Amino acid sequence: MSRPDPTDARQVNWTQYEPGQQAGHYESFYLRGNHPDRPLAFWFRYTIFAPAGRPADALGELWAVVFDGETGHHTSTKVEVPFAGCSFSRTGFDVRVADATLSASALKGTAGEIAWDLTYTGDEPPLYLLQPRLYKGGFPPAKSLVALPLARFTGRVTVAGREIAVDGWAGSQNHNWGSRHTDRYWFGQVAGFDEAPGSFLEVATARNRVGPLWMPAVTPLVLRHRGRQLALTSILTATRAKATMSTTAGSAAWAFSTGAGPIRITGRIEAPADAFVLLEYPNPPGGLKYCLNTKLAACELVISDESTGDREVLRSAHGALFEVLDDVDPRTR
Repeated sequence: MSRPDPTDARQVNWTQYEPGQQAGHYESFYLRGNHPDRPLAFWFRYTIFAPAGRPADALGELWAVVFDGETGHHTSTKVEVPFAGCSFSRTGFDVRVADATLSASALKGTAGEIAWDLTYTGDEPPLYLLQPRLYKGGFPPAKSLVALPLARFTGRVTVAGREIAVDGWAGSQNHNWGSRHTDRYWFGQVAGFDEAPGSFLEVATARNRVGPLWMPAVTPLVLRHRGRQLALTSILTATRAKATMSTTAGSAAWAFSTGAGPIRITGRIEAPADAFVLLEYPNPPGGLKYCLNTKLAACELVISDESTGDREVLRSAHGALFEVLDDVDPRTR
């Protein structure tokens, strides 16, 4: 059976993994949502992990994080299940990890002290951070897309017996996969800015190694705003983009600048140390990746048109997804 075509909107959430394959593989369907006003957010991730050359050791993983910026306490948990106890459809969007389920309209599950029972809706088309041809073949080794931008969630999330009502929280449903994780990345997403709730941003700065050599950093960016999509994702544009990253005692700040023609987009995403949780991702070839992860980051984005002199600023006070992935455990720095 050939692999599904993720550039076909009908197959965007079909599973790429073929059970029993020898090649290492990870694949995730994740959903995140933010309270419309308060610094509260959730992130749920249904994952396949298959170590290279050991298909019998494939696992289903269930990750859950609830971020609470009001108390400063974030709850994070992970459950592993033998792959035989999971179901990931290759001909539709039907996912199950143990008793936790996910479909095109609902998700329900329990992991540790976190439970969720949610429905979601949306009518935005999928958003691709890579050029379509790069979703097929082996390079880059990690693929990522937003299957449903600007999803709206309703239901409830429970943390240690405390129920949180979810009523129209904005977020997204996402799909990523690959033979190994990106060697280093900084990744951001905003599902609705404070004064532009219908706008959506996806941006990353990534570096990969080929053998002992580091490839140049690339910074692809897609912005949907005022009924228009600005897709700055070509290899040339993404390589010419500028990005600076800094971390200090766990806090992180990332500035980026890119453009095409007269349009220039500059941005900054940042969060203090206490906004993050630290997650350890196993890598299919072996080893671990360390990911600082928050859904409560601040973002400021400036869109300028050099041909007209127009300039617009978009802001999110605490609604940005922000992840920093590396080989190095930040606790050892």
